[in-house]
Amino acid sequence: MKTKTPYGWIYLFLLPTLVLYGLYTIWPVIGTLWYSLLDWNGFQSRGAFTGLDNFRELFGDPLFWNSLSVTFLFLVIVVPLRFLFSLALALLLTWKPFRFKSFFRVLIFIPVVTTSAIVGTTMNMFFDPSQGPVNIVLSALGIMKEQVFFLGNADTALATAGMIWCWKWLGISLIYWIASLQSIPEELYESAHMDGADGWKTFAHITVPLLVPFGIIITILTLSDALRVFDLMLTLTKGGPFFKTEVIEIFIYRWAFGASIPRIGYASTAAIVFGWVFVILTGVQLSIRKIVQREEGAGKQ
Repeated sequence: MKTKTPYGWIYLFLLPTLVLYGLYTIWPVIGTLWYSLLDWNGFQSRGAFTGLDNFRELFGDPLFWNSLSVTFLFLVIVVPLRFLFSLALALLLTWKPFRFKSFFRVLIFIPVVTTSAIVGTTMNMFFDPSQGPVNIVLSALGIMKEQVFFLGNADTALATAGMIWCWKWLGISLIYWIASLQSIPEELYESAHMDGADGWKTFAHITVPLLVPFGIIITILTLSDALRVFDLMLTLTKGGPFFKTEVIEIFIYRWAFGASIPRIGYASTAAIVFGWVFVILTGVQLSIRKIVQREEGAGKQ
């Protein structure tokens, strides 16, 4: 005799998760959508309904478009840099003759577990124009004739912040690449060596083709990480100088919490637009991944 499975218990165990997800994810999303239709400073009990006025103002705001362009420029800087540098380090740390692999892996991963506030404060001291070691070393080598605050200079702030971001999160990509390299069967390299292939040919004809699917996934993950740079950028530059490092997250924060008169409705509008940008980029990434998987399946057949 078959007994019925008590599925009701499943929903009972899922209830805490569903409640928390609704309170801290679903409800804030609904609230943001509603606030975007209001002119509300956050201090009044309720805001004035303005419809789509916030969206019209936002799309006509040059500083919003500046923050959007800064965000995409930041992506252009950091994604290739982190991708290539982590790959080069992974190749070095999986090379058999290289010693102290574990030590360097731990050393590179330490910034990942260090909070962004500590990294930002330390790097501001590191790049300090008067006593920072960067200016001292560059001046001693004769590369610089005068001191420069790289995080406070409009021409160098974004690139400097990008390099710091890459350094902080390099360990994550490094783990991905090492795992990808270790998944390649050793027999393929042994066969290539027996056939007389040198190191470069082995890398070009075995390593690179087998790493392509992993590389696409790592690129997608790196791109997603680069869109969430608020905490580090706020600590490093606060969006300055002259809005040159004001990514879209800093723009939202400035209107919601940093302005003398906050505009929660306007900040919510910017958050919605940024959310849609994130959704579109994610859709493009997933489409690329499906195309690659389809081509791999066709190639296996």
